Amino acid sequence: MNKPQLDSLTFATCVALILGACLPLLLFPDSSGKWLITAYNFIAAKLGFVYLAAGLGCILILLWLAFGRYGGIILGDSADEIEFNDSSWAAMLFCAGIGAGLMAWAPIEWGYYLNSPPFGVEAGSTQAAEWASTYGIFHWGITAWCFYCLPTIAIAYPYYVKKTRSLRFSNSCYHMLGGREDTGTGRLIDGLFMVGLLGGAGSSLGFSTPMIAALVARISGVETSFMLEFAIVLVSICLFSLSVWFGLRKGIKRLSDFNMWLAFLLLGFVLIAGPTTFMLKTSVNSLGLMFDNFVRMNSWTDPFTESRFVEDWTVFYWAWWIAYGPFVGLFVTRISRGRSIRQVIVGMLGYGSIGCALFYMTLGNYGLYLELTGAANVAATLAQDGAPAAIVMILETLPMAGFALAAYALIALVLSATTYDSASYILASSATRNMLAGEDPARWHRLFWALALAVLPLTLMFVGGLKVIQTATLVVSLPLVVVAVMMSVSLLKQLAADHPKA
Repeated sequence: MNKPQLDSLTFATCVALILGACLPLLLFPDSSGKWLITAYNFIAAKLGFVYLAAGLGCILILLWLAFGRYGGIILGDSADEIEFNDSSWAAMLFCAGIGAGLMAWAPIEWGYYLNSPPFGVEAGSTQAAEWASTYGIFHWGITAWCFYCLPTIAIAYPYYVKKTRSLRFSNSCYHMLGGREDTGTGRLIDGLFMVGLLGGAGSSLGFSTPMIAALVARISGVETSFMLEFAIVLVSICLFSLSVWFGLRKGIKRLSDFNMWLAFLLLGFVLIAGPTTFMLKTSVNSLGLMFDNFVRMNSWTDPFTESRFVEDWTVFYWAWWIAYGPFVGLFVTRISRGRSIRQVIVGMLGYGSIGCALFYMTLGNYGLYLELTGAANVAATLAQDGAPAAIVMILETLPMAGFALAAYALIALVLSATTYDSASYILASSATRNMLAGEDPARWHRLFWALALAVLPLTLMFVGGLKVIQTATLVVSLPLVVVAVMMSVSLLKQLAADHPKA
């Protein structure tokens, strides 16, 4: 039997992509930043509806797969047992899927919507507050996890059922590639995935690292600086290195399990210490508002106004999930052997959506309460000093503020580490030949990609600005929309060919 070995061409291609993305930003930060923003405005304005259509398409395909005739198909041999129990499986897919980005957005995303609400609602009104508490749950909800889940099924079926030789994104187009991932088209698809992963992971870490730095600065009394942010990235890599040493089962699994319990402890503390009744009532109201308007929110293109709400938020988020989707799909594939298609779909959409909603319903609604009651001027701090300062302000209003700040920083730091860990694991897997189900890429290989992945978020932070990070995500995701169509067609044709009487 052939042993796993380095795929030199894929390895060299990905290194070249990192250098190609980072060098222009470092050498020409001003012009590169302006070019990216121009590209963002063009894509969002002219092609934003494509992202919304992609979201609706993903939802329909996955519902049909989960509850149709293919839902019971096992991803693996009939004798394969489920490798990870439900709680560890949910924790790992959740930590890989959200990274520390959720921690950077959940407490303060409502602040952007309250004064610039959707659907022509009056800024600062009661109706604006309702939508402000709802849209974050929507953006991190079912549609987002559908963008993650469809690549998972498209990759997992060929990998476990058709027994492909490597764990690569090009497996998702197995049928259209004739069962051969080493074709020129397959290489191109894997190259696009790597670009998307660099953009998605870079954006997630670019959002979260300044927030962690602000928390550490507040706790320790040191000044916030780029060097502190650099140190945060290094600490994340050190945590990742320990995870690499212990492997997938003892490394990522244990980090993810620990982080989920700590996160639930913090959310429970905020719920009890904060305005419990307000948070619960607002959460129920937000869920009702979202489900009542779910189709409208997924299809609203804002054709008659220039509010730019859709372009700046929904299109950005859908682009982020699309860019990150192949990576999450590959990682969840690796941990899903023995599960059925239905179990994977229901589990990802259920665990993922509920987990994200809990953060928004607790942390987000607590921050909104402070703003509406005048206990803290969060929105003004957000506008003047940025998101990290606003998050620190929210946490400092809690009893035992030192505990809250420290726990929040630790959770975000571990989530950053699991992002590095999962992303580098998948990059190493994509650049490894003959890696069969249950096998792992070499430790040195995964550690190399963790170090390489640190370059892009540091570069984006150096160039600076929320808009630049958002733009990088949108630009790299566009080619993956085309691949998503190919992937969907390939999966459905393969299932129909293999199970004509299912």
